[in-house]
Amino acid sequence: MTKMSIRGISLNVKVMGKGYPLVLMHGGPGLDHTSLLPLKPLADQFTLVFYDHRCNGHSEGAEVSTMTMDNLPADADALRQALGFEKWALFGHSFGGNVALEYTLRYQQNLSHLILVDTGGDQWWVNHNAMDILAQRGYSPSTVEAARRFFNGQVTPGEFLPTSLKFMSAYYHHFSLLGFAKDFIFSPTPRMRPEALIFGYSQVLQGWSVMDRLREIQVPTLVMSGRDDFLFPPEHQVMLANGLPGAQLKFIERAGHEAPSEQPAEIIAAVRNFISTTTPGKP
Repeated sequence: MTKMSIRGISLNVKVMGKGYPLVLMHGGPGLDHTSLLPLKPLADQFTLVFYDHRCNGHSEGAEVSTMTMDNLPADADALRQALGFEKWALFGHSFGGNVALEYTLRYQQNLSHLILVDTGGDQWWVNHNAMDILAQRGYSPSTVEAARRFFNGQVTPGEFLPTSLKFMSAYYHHFSLLGFAKDFIFSPTPRMRPEALIFGYSQVLQGWSVMDRLREIQVPTLVMSGRDDFLFPPEHQVMLANGLPGAQLKFIERAGHEAPSEQPAEIIAAVRNFISTTTPGKP
């Protein structure tokens, strides 16, 4: 990893591979790029740009209050310029997909392809509908209430991990606590930032929606989601794809919200096919 000075802060950046540039925006808020490292095999065809959003992971030098939907896309485009790319393709997972949509609405002239994975254009689905899905799947009322507090940023930093563990299994098609522990322990220096999650869910994403602006996006777009995603379920993915002119929609079977780690081979194949067979956007 390399620390790059971008817009007065220090972004944690990893560039690898060769070929057309593809930037990968990680989920969260409060996590880091390591959740997307299962997609590293794409480096044989693309120049991959992994980075941690400001106030996330190992990026430094910014107060959490600056983690806004103005600054996050601006950071990404400044990074593009610093790396010398005229255009790039963009892959956004979960919260990274929210940022990707905001980036596209601001900078689509610098974008050739947009790939949205396990994400949405409206935070209502996370703040409200996800709780109903958890209840339908048999989670206890206390766990559903814990999730409601978590996704509305109403937990303390000390509650971050124990609260999330209560419904961690819902993120996956098949959850293994042992496998999760191994991935966490052996993942290359992951860093969770509870303060970013709390600010993100309580301030940045409260009431956030771009559903009424999706028609402004003219770059080729692929929408992908795990079939069992409880945060952005299939019905929302259909609405999201229908709102994006000409978007392709693909469901990943045997995957939940963490499709890139549960079914990386299928995600990788879909990315290769989409970028290689789709004419780059020329807004």
